[in-house]
Amino acid sequence: MKVYIDGEFYEKEHAKVSVFDHGLLYGDGVFEGIRFYNGRVFRLEEHIDRLFDSARAICLTIPLGKAEIIAATCETIRKNELRDGYVRLVITRGPGDLGLNPALCPKATVIVIAAKITLYPQAAYENGLMVVTCATRRIPHGALSPMVKSLNYLNNVLAKIEAQNADAGEGLMLNEQGYVAECTGDNVFIVKNGRIYTPPIASGALAGVTRGVVFEMAAEAGISITEPNITRYDLWTADECFLTGTAAELIPVVTLDRRSIGEGKPGPITRQLMTRFHELTQSTGTVID
Repeated sequence: MKVYIDGEFYEKEHAKVSVFDHGLLYGDGVFEGIRFYNGRVFRLEEHIDRLFDSARAICLTIPLGKAEIIAATCETIRKNELRDGYVRLVITRGPGDLGLNPALCPKATVIVIAAKITLYPQAAYENGLMVVTCATRRIPHGALSPMVKSLNYLNNVLAKIEAQNADAGEGLMLNEQGYVAECTGDNVFIVKNGRIYTPPIASGALAGVTRGVVFEMAAEAGISITEPNITRYDLWTADECFLTGTAAELIPVVTLDRRSIGEGKPGPITRQLMTRFHELTQSTGTVID
């Protein structure tokens, strides 16, 4: 495996950053997870736009332009001779000293990793996930905007630990008001009476790229989709539920807190969207070669 760091490629065992990098010391940085399929990078421009938005929100200057980041991403995939896989694009504040002051870090570090990924087993896509509600609440906008895809994922990690301790595939996170925000790494959707609902961004959800694709597919299929505040009751009584994320793609949810959702199996609208999503990933995107 070859890893891109600041314009150079290194073998995996030699790909290193300084222990004084504020990305390590303080979680000070941003990242994107990006998928590529059949020699095409899916929604690359949307991911790069979000990366730059996240960086701007935390006053982090990326030392390359968008076109250069795109070129580095595609070149990393080519160097690893991959046609299908996952890219982790990381921008750290860069090395400084042991103080918190980001002004003491003269230049950000750019890292691009391309590899294979399997987030959930195939059986989960066929039969659906078990999800539990986590006690850990989503960080509110007033503390750290969930719109910033930062390197500090400890909030999500703590919720993931709860889900794993409950032998669940994912953990549902609520906001401080008790409304559904998102799962530990995925956006949440429900289907009720042929309509799709998903929490608004203001609830504490990340503006997921795959989430946006669902809006496009729903419009294409003539299915209504809205963004009201959602409670656990809405999930318990939904006809269908599914999650979306770059790594997860679209995956059905069949139980929440040991209550069956709908018939306890992936529903027809979920399956329809999964099929259409796979068609899009195989036929659209930025060509790598």
